[in-house]
Amino acid sequence: MTKSLLSPAICEHIDKWILRYPPEHKRSGVFEALRVVQAANQGYLSVELMDAVADYLGMSKIAVYEVATFYSLYHLNPVGEHVIDVCTNISCSLNGSSEIVTHLKQRLGIEMNETTPDGKFTLREVECLGACIAPPVCQIGHEYYENLTKEKMDEILKKRLMNAE
Repeated sequence: MTKSLLSPAICEHIDKWILRYPPEHKRSGVFEALRVVQAANQGYLSVELMDAVADYLGMSKIAVYEVATFYSLYHLNPVGEHVIDVCTNISCSLNGSSEIVTHLKQRLGIEMNETTPDGKFTLREVECLGACIAPPVCQIGHEYYENLTKEKMDEILKKRLMNAE
């Protein structure tokens, strides 16, 4: 089952990645394995794919599920082309993240943990993005956006829409 779910390219990538660790600690490659498997699966992980990673790394399935469900960078359901993670922790909350969330919901026409009908955007709330010095903050893909305002969010969305088309 593992062989058919994990392509040769993914297995090769994982094999190269786990060379960074002693052989008895190859399970340390689980983060990268999940990342590359998710990227190859339209941005999310299925139970079957997590099971395949567990089998490939010789880990218990529950250990892989624990990683995938704890970290917000892993998605267990289909997501849009652009995942917008908005921090709503204390620093961001005190500096206006609720207004950003409200604005995004209205602008995109979706609620938290939903995806726009065109599949471009998924809106999510995250506990902390570790950028408390410049709140409110969001992350889209690998990019952080700080000191957000409604206007700045509109500029970011416009840029993302233009780049996506």
